[in-house]
Amino acid sequence: MTRKHSTAFLIGVLLFQQVLGSLTFPVAKYGLTYIEPFTFALYRFVISSILLLIFVKLKRHAVPIEKPDIWKIIGLGIIIIPFNQTLYLWGQSLTAAGHGSVLFATVPIWIAFTAMIHLKERLSWRRGVGIVIAMGGVFVIVTGGAVEIGTEYLIGDLIILVAVIAWVYYTILGKPLVEKYGAVRITAYALGSGSLIYLPFGIYMASKFDHAAVPVAAWWSVVYVAIGVSVFAYILWYWVLKYMEASRIAVFHNIQPVIASGVAFIWLGEPMGLSFLAGGAVALVGVIVAEL
Repeated sequence: MTRKHSTAFLIGVLLFQQVLGSLTFPVAKYGLTYIEPFTFALYRFVISSILLLIFVKLKRHAVPIEKPDIWKIIGLGIIIIPFNQTLYLWGQSLTAAGHGSVLFATVPIWIAFTAMIHLKERLSWRRGVGIVIAMGGVFVIVTGGAVEIGTEYLIGDLIILVAVIAWVYYTILGKPLVEKYGAVRITAYALGSGSLIYLPFGIYMASKFDHAAVPVAAWWSVVYVAIGVSVFAYILWYWVLKYMEASRIAVFHNIQPVIASGVAFIWLGEPMGLSFLAGGAVALVGVIVAEL
């Protein structure tokens, strides 16, 4: 931990980051109702990359990026753009909004084990118990009807699961680079390089899409996902990761199904079972246990 930021402040930033991320699922689901996912992805990547690169350009940086690390950053770009963001949007277009948040709630388990392997982090018994409790809450939400289970969502769910694994490795492999160069630069260069790779395919897909049929509200969903998530939420995630263990901050992903399912129920009319509040409470208890 750094002396500059208290634990309470870092957790507060992380909670805000999780709220931004949670809204991705219902907001993106709404936009994807009208916008083809690969076209949606193109505009998301272009908007977020331009804003981030302008911000980096306007700021002075004391530590130059070493040549070997450039390839690592490009690798992060490939992980976060084609394998995380693109596959997420594609999968989310094929499944319910609540499903994406529940699948991303498995992130703590994946990060806990990959952090032990790659970052040599130690998983304490308390954090392990917290992860199990929080996942139990997510299970209650799913089985209680807050998220529908059906084979019609299987393909979309499997695609999102690949996006989840990509997010895990984006977190694990990015931590050393963030500690060395800062969250803003790594986020900007990773998204910028990944977007450049995606650009030809995205332009091709967008050229075949009928833009005239899209309502204004759907374009605003693109703006939110591009700026609220790809810019602010991603920077905040890497920023907190600079000061805290990956397995510790990952537990907060279990908050997302609670928020996302609630918003999806109010906004999109997706079903919410009576056990939603109980499952949400259990998930929050798990987070608290892990952070005591």
